[in-house]
Amino acid sequence: MAMAEETGPTDLLDLMLALRARREAHALATVVEAAGSTSARPGAKALIDRNGTVLAGWVGGGCAESTVRQAALDCLREERPRVIDLDLDDEVLGTGMPCGGSMRVYIEPVLPRPTLWILGHGRVAECLCRFGAMLGFRVVVDDTPAPEPARFPEAAEIIGDDYDYARLTPAAGDAVVIATQHKGDHVSTVRALRSPARTIALIASRKRTRLIQDFLRSEGFAEEALARLRAPAGLDLGARTPDEIAFSVMAEIVMLRRGGSGRPMRDGSGSVAVRAGATARELADAPP
Repeated sequence: MAMAEETGPTDLLDLMLALRARREAHALATVVEAAGSTSARPGAKALIDRNGTVLAGWVGGGCAESTVRQAALDCLREERPRVIDLDLDDEVLGTGMPCGGSMRVYIEPVLPRPTLWILGHGRVAECLCRFGAMLGFRVVVDDTPAPEPARFPEAAEIIGDDYDYARLTPAAGDAVVIATQHKGDHVSTVRALRSPARTIALIASRKRTRLIQDFLRSEGFAEEALARLRAPAGLDLGARTPDEIAFSVMAEIVMLRRGGSGRPMRDGSGSVAVRAGATARELADAPP
């Protein structure tokens, strides 16, 4: 591991760019406050990979480093940053390093954009591509024989002639939407369920959904695995048009990704329901 004096900002940036190019999650730890006798000063940084290994930089040695590494793993798992306080003056209650000082460290997870895999073509698939890109997904369209690139201008990658879906390789945080209009949807569903994808959605009728589920059972999938399949896909918005159907599917994906309930915001815990006829003063006094 390179020490702080051997690893400058440019080296860290180069490493982060390389990790991003490989779509590997990592965390950046930065000392934001230091008091008393500490080995790392404000501005010191360390780059930590998804296994908890310090790739470059330095924010302190011994137990301070191990505490930061563990916090980095927690940040990556929770997908949110945090600030940790390190007491370097108490070997029992602190970090085990009675150095006579303290530090605050800001740890930020750097996560690759999740990929939205769209299998199929047609107006619904085109709308899914547009909505997915707007919502921050890296969009991959997979269809046979080959999708028309002009119809998917927001796609980062277009895959054609993938008859057995061998190139469908979603990562754990990705979402797969099967919109093949019954063409090979049973084959692609098997491939998707054998992947670690966070969300697998099948756009199909209820009758087709039952047929697919029966086929999956015959292929040996247990009910726990079948529960991962969102079918028919989407939230009940009363959608009718292709745009509305795609919107309802993306709404469900966002709900699952962010841990939402799908309930109206006005019915949520702590929310303010604005009654009919509320005065301007009441609205102005309502919390945001």
